[in-house]
Amino acid sequence: MRPIPALHDVSPAIFHEIRASAKPVILKGLVADWPIVRTDDAATWLRGPATAKPVQFMRAPPEIEGRLHYGANAAGLNFEREAATLAGFLDLLGEAADSVRPETLALQGLPAATHLPGFAERNPMPLLPPEIGPRLWIGNAAKVATHHDPSENLACVAAGRRRFTLFPPEQVGNLYMGPFDPTPAGVQVSMVHVTAPDLVRFPRFAQALDAALVAELDPGDALYIPYQWYHHVEALDAFNVLVNYWWNPARIDIGSPLDAMMAGMMSLRTLPADQRRAWRAMFDYYVFLTDGDPGAHLPAEARGILGATSPRDIAQMRRALLARLQGS
Repeated sequence: MRPIPALHDVSPAIFHEIRASAKPVILKGLVADWPIVRTDDAATWLRGPATAKPVQFMRAPPEIEGRLHYGANAAGLNFEREAATLAGFLDLLGEAADSVRPETLALQGLPAATHLPGFAERNPMPLLPPEIGPRLWIGNAAKVATHHDPSENLACVAAGRRRFTLFPPEQVGNLYMGPFDPTPAGVQVSMVHVTAPDLVRFPRFAQALDAALVAELDPGDALYIPYQWYHHVEALDAFNVLVNYWWNPARIDIGSPLDAMMAGMMSLRTLPADQRRAWRAMFDYYVFLTDGDPGAHLPAEARGILGATSPRDIAQMRRALLARLQGS
């Protein structure tokens, strides 16, 4: 594993260049001036703006050693989901901190806008527009299994320390991903534990580790995780707060890439090998544009779906696709 590069004093212009590179980068001290970072007691700070709305959190026995994951043979999960107020959850974390073998407690993806009014204003993010709101991840020494987000991600450490292990999207075949359903938190996760990999059962994971990048972040540091990069997240202290921002600049009116992949899994993967090879070439040419614009040699008025980009074109294609799927 290699260290993730780190930059200081990242401006919006520099961040634009970072995003264009599509490579992970540590943004040292980006949020060091946040009040929640500067305080000596982040748990008490959070109680101030916290509402009484219930929150969902994960709770697991000491035996899992913080690894929130599947149960035996990927059947079920090794933790329970419970609900409490945010203040009640913080009380549980305080009690666990006094235990020699604490339970694992993790509250994931809490929208600040609904549960911590004023958080975004008091802890502003200078690199993103205000409509991209913060989410909080609060807990003790939990380990989040390797997964990817269908978005770009800016993760900021507000309390405690975090270790991130990142894998480029091309490593998917070496990560031994789990089932699409059920999942621990909505997306596929790797069956291999980064902190205790079983390379006998999962030998290709050694290649993933060779390609991995790692970062250990202190409070005030941030990490840019590009679209679809796989990441394992390990909280290193008895109390940790991470604030993250997700966004996706892609068009939202043209359907989901995941839906397209599901359709491909249904209609393509059972084909004979020679047919799969032919369709792979078609997808490379028409979908992934490996040879440039496939309609460039045609007059604009003759390109049809090769030039379909307007909302009207997309709506017409969607109707045609639905008609085919429904067999009409």
